[in-house]
Amino acid sequence: MLDTSIRFTQLANMVTNKVAELLYAPVLVTNNQGVVITSSQPEQIGLALSWETAERTLANCLRIPLHHETGVGEVIVGKPTNQEPISPRLAQALVELVINQSTTEKQAPNQHELKNQLIDNLLHGRISDEAVILNRAKSLGIDLTPPRAVILIDATDYVSRIDTSDRFVSAIEEERRIQIVINSIVSFFHLPNDTICANLGQGQVCVLKASDTKNLDLWADCNDISKGLGSSWANLTALKRAADALLLRLCSDLGTAINIGIGRYHPGIQGLARSYEDARAALSLGSRFLGQNRVHCLGELGIAAFIGVADESTKVDLAKFLLSPLDHEPELLTTLDMFFSESCCPSATAKRLSIHRNTLSYRLDKIVSLTGLEPRRFDDAVQMRLALLLRSLQSTLSN
Repeated sequence: MLDTSIRFTQLANMVTNKVAELLYAPVLVTNNQGVVITSSQPEQIGLALSWETAERTLANCLRIPLHHETGVGEVIVGKPTNQEPISPRLAQALVELVINQSTTEKQAPNQHELKNQLIDNLLHGRISDEAVILNRAKSLGIDLTPPRAVILIDATDYVSRIDTSDRFVSAIEEERRIQIVINSIVSFFHLPNDTICANLGQGQVCVLKASDTKNLDLWADCNDISKGLGSSWANLTALKRAADALLLRLCSDLGTAINIGIGRYHPGIQGLARSYEDARAALSLGSRFLGQNRVHCLGELGIAAFIGVADESTKVDLAKFLLSPLDHEPELLTTLDMFFSESCCPSATAKRLSIHRNTLSYRLDKIVSLTGLEPRRFDDAVQMRLALLLRSLQSTLSN
């Protein structure tokens, strides 16, 4: 019933806009209770309009019945602004033409609906044939050739902040606000259109962001520790910077709190589903543990990522990512492992390694500079200890 009422209101909105444009006249549509649901004069929406009121508000107005599915109402056309009289027969024929055209358009899914459905299938791994998906995406203007990672925007506060008790009007307003969010994203990334953006419902918007070096050059830094890593973590730091800048734009444009989760790039079309899982986990855990109005990614969630992420392969990937700057520093890895084995006691660690405490301090400082994690601080130490254990376990299983 709700969907039917929404479709009736959407049809009424189309009729109002097109007829008002073609006849240069004020137009409104009422429902079967005489309440204005759409109008070329927005201040009238929601008012209960009696025929006497309509006569006073819209001089010499015409009344044309409107029926669609189970919806019943009236189209009321006022006096044209160019003062030329309107033939009632012409007005009725025009309204019927607009209704028929709008109904025909609604019978088949539009481009936006097909695009949203396709992206939703990609994100949830509902793919049977990659070649078919690529052709379908191409027909919708979506280029899946570049490597892409998922940016997941939670705009719930903005989309659901609607001051109306009319659930039908609310549904239409939510659609409008989602499109405003998408338009802001398109403008920020200088996209030609919104084909790589999708409305996922419940205030969330997804962006399939091209994540290769060329497309992230604006946010790249030659000192990124992610350089030289496998494809799963490549350019993640630059993508995080891009998302940080996007967050500032969205907060400015929308004037409300926004949360963003970003996923890693994973190879292939099916990799988009894994990237989405990364982004969704980062958004959920980050919002809960680190707060609102932030950009969240797995690499910066700390202990929460190891505890909250269920997928073991993702945890192993995260462990490798955190310690990857030490891959070519076996001495530092040995020092770190021994430091934890000795319960983070500097004197005991130095003794076991047969080095001076100053040398140990130097090595620990170097670990901090390379990884960004401080093994002498509890939270960082837990992350590094878990990372060492997961790496060791993975190595054992591989052998």
